[in-house]
Amino acid sequence: MSAASYGWGGALDKFTRLQGVAAVLPLTNIDTDQIIPKQFLTTLERTGLGKGLFYEMRTTESGTPNPDFVLNRAPFDQARILIGGENFGCGSSREHAVWALQDFGIRCVIAPGYAGIFHNNALKNGVLLIALPQSEIDRIVEALARSNSCELAVDLVDERIALPDGTTVPFKVDAGARARLLEGLDDIEVTLRQSSTVEEYQQRSRQTFPWLWQRSASAG
Repeated sequence: MSAASYGWGGALDKFTRLQGVAAVLPLTNIDTDQIIPKQFLTTLERTGLGKGLFYEMRTTESGTPNPDFVLNRAPFDQARILIGGENFGCGSSREHAVWALQDFGIRCVIAPGYAGIFHNNALKNGVLLIALPQSEIDRIVEALARSNSCELAVDLVDERIALPDGTTVPFKVDAGARARLLEGLDDIEVTLRQSSTVEEYQQRSRQTFPWLWQRSASAG
C-alpha cells in the first residue's frame, strides 16, 4: 500500500542528481522569518509561496524588486541550489520556509550547519541539505567565481558536488535521510513500509490485551 492509496500525502520527487544554477547568500543565522515572513503563513497550500521567499530582502520599501538581491538577478532568479551561511534555518519551526524554497525551485542548500527543526522539515519535503566546513564552501564559491558557469552538479548517489573546474567536493548525508531522498519517501511512506511489523504487533496485542481491542471496537 502507498500513502496515496490511503488518501494521505504521497511519494516525493526522488533526489538522485541535480544540476542547476547555484546562488550564493553568504549570511549567517538566516532565520525562517527571513526565509518566509509571517504575512505569508495564512495558507496551508505548498504552492505560491515562492513569491514570498526572502521577501524583505528581495523587495524595497516601496514593494518593488531589489535589484541588488541575488535571487532577483539573472541567472540566479532560476537558482536550484542555494549556498548559505552557518545556522541556516534558525528561528521558528514554520514548515512554510521549506515550502517557499521548493516553490521558488530550490531543492538543495549547502551551508556549514542548520537548525534542527528546519533540517527535519527539509527532509520531510525532499529538500537536500548538505553540511560542509566553511573552507569547502569557500572553495565552491571561489570555483564559481573563477568560472563562466554558475552551475553545480549535486550527486546524492555518489555524494559528490561537481564544480565548474572539473574538481569535486565530497559530502556525507545520514544514511537514513539519504535513502529517503533517493527513494522519494515522506513520513507516511516510511511508516507504511513497516506495515507488516505494525500488523504483527496488532495481532500480538489482540491476544495479550483483548480487552483493549474490545473497548476500541465499542468506541468505534
